[in-house]
Amino acid sequence: MKRIAPLLLIAAITACGQSETPKPANVPTVDELAADPARLKELRQQCKTERPTMGDVLCNRMAEATNKRFFGDGKVPYTPSETPPKF
Repeated sequence: MKRIAPLLLIAAITACGQSETPKPANVPTVDELAADPARLKELRQQCKTERPTMGDVLCNRMAEATNKRFFGDGKVPYTPSETPPKF
């Protein structure tokens, strides 16, 4: 009996652990938002005015998509010339 009680306690604690939070069903991915600038603009305006009803997940993804569109892939298209300019 003394050996069964700790095993039952461990099993009960393990079963009562935190469950995974479900993924929101209608929240588009960052890549989907970045590909659609009209939808991104609409969501940006809605998040400014109605953030509590929109949800943090959607507004955070909208912000990430905006940054992704602004910064691009991170590669710089500008390459400076070999000779510095003379003023």
